Amino acid sequence: MALQEEFEAQGNWLFKYRSYIPIVLLLTGLALILSNQTTDFSSSVRGNTAVLAYIYYCIGLIGLLIRAYTIGYTPRNTSGRNTTAGQVADQLNTTGIYSTVRHPLYLGNFITWLAIAFLTGNFWYVLLFVLMYWLYYERIMFAEEQFLRRKFGKDYLNWAEKVPAFIPNIRHFKKSPLRFSIKKVLRKEKNGVFAYMLVFAVFSGLKQMINQQPTDVVFVILAILSGAAYVLLKILKYKTSLLLETDR
Repeated sequence: MALQEEFEAQGNWLFKYRSYIPIVLLLTGLALILSNQTTDFSSSVRGNTAVLAYIYYCIGLIGLLIRAYTIGYTPRNTSGRNTTAGQVADQLNTTGIYSTVRHPLYLGNFITWLAIAFLTGNFWYVLLFVLMYWLYYERIMFAEEQFLRRKFGKDYLNWAEKVPAFIPNIRHFKKSPLRFSIKKVLRKEKNGVFAYMLVFAVFSGLKQMINQQPTDVVFVILAILSGAAYVLLKILKYKTSLLLETDR
């Protein structure tokens, strides 16, 4: 098999199981924290790990906001999870955040889970996460772009020539013709938000406990609130039509 076809095949396989990469990240990071193999990056704030925790937390929220902004402006059957169906794209997204970067959802994922990696305080673990993410998602992005290139042809090539794959270029921003759909964001992003809030609360709590520091209840409260919101949104999704939109 030629290397191009091999990369695409690997990318399609990884695309179906891409939700599992956070599990590897979590288990490894958890092992580091429990073994107390963590440090703080900055000696100037080493005495107050709460400051670092809030900085990391805000970094993760930036990733979640990128995802929410992306999902809120996308039409139906684009930028989906598509775990079982494979690649799906009824049209090519080229406006909004897609006018600045070709893979905004993966950019959001990277920033969000980078915050969890930072929370361990281990430089080598953060470096390993960056390398693993790059190798893992590079194949997925390659497969996605091969799919889009075959389906949309010259339109895709013209767009890809101007828009970077992963590092946004805001000079190319073009406003989306669609309205922002908060309902779609609530339907699609509740899992990721709850997962982030819960994992951050657990990791920060364990780290503080091992270092014999008082537990920061703010993260615990936010995790509980996000869990309650998750349950409520699940009920609304499956028991009512409040979150449904025919075109989104």
